[in-house]
Amino acid sequence: MTTNKLLLKVEKAGIRFGGLQAVSDVNLELKQGELVGLIGPNGAGKTTFFNLLTGVYVPTEGSIELDGDKLNGLAPFKITRKGISRTFQNIRLFGELSVLDNVKVAYHSRAKHSILSSIFRLPHHFSGEKEMEEQAIEFLKIFKLEGFLHEKAKNLPYGQQRRLEIARALAANPKLLLLDEPAAGMNPQETHELMNLISFIRERFSLTVLLIEHDMLLVMGVCERIYVLDHGQLIAQGTPQEIRNNPKVIEAYLGEEVS
Repeated sequence: MTTNKLLLKVEKAGIRFGGLQAVSDVNLELKQGELVGLIGPNGAGKTTFFNLLTGVYVPTEGSIELDGDKLNGLAPFKITRKGISRTFQNIRLFGELSVLDNVKVAYHSRAKHSILSSIFRLPHHFSGEKEMEEQAIEFLKIFKLEGFLHEKAKNLPYGQQRRLEIARALAANPKLLLLDEPAAGMNPQETHELMNLISFIRERFSLTVLLIEHDMLLVMGVCERIYVLDHGQLIAQGTPQEIRNNPKVIEAYLGEEVS
């Protein structure tokens, strides 16, 4: 459920690589519980913007705040602990690890037992590991992956790998989930199932979701609001209906389907 509480505030954010201004003067706000889309042509700066939010890149201008805490300059793992988790345009699973271990990796970022208890194999270590495994299995049941617990991640069909990547991102217990083209490479049936899954996890886990996607059927079907980037700058924002009929958006897509 969307609230009036401001979760993410991005103010005049940008980044320059040498002489190239990749993202410039971006203002974006997300309220707690919103499901918002970020669209634009290839090369518009969408993934670069995600990299700014997650600490992969440090903004050369502007500020980024999550729940009132400034994120500028924080390492990616610290931003994860603050409450931002993401998936990637190209799936980044640990292919040689099992499905279960891929999710357990995310739980380790918020493990309760200490490094010393792990080194010396103290009882607290084993109880912590058991708890994480039980939580991971319950999590995988939600994503209908419990039948593949010990299968190597690389052996899963493509659509299930996408599900696993989202499950792993959610296991880090984020406040804000960033999805980078989750429907890429999916067939229409898989995309339809993904739409339902995104809506479900948003409600089930009380999440705020920011979604990059080229599939306009998915974007228009699940997002409450949409921001549009072109050449690193925001050119429009509004409801799906407003974006669908915006002349600037239609022009930026140069004939690409936006309805």
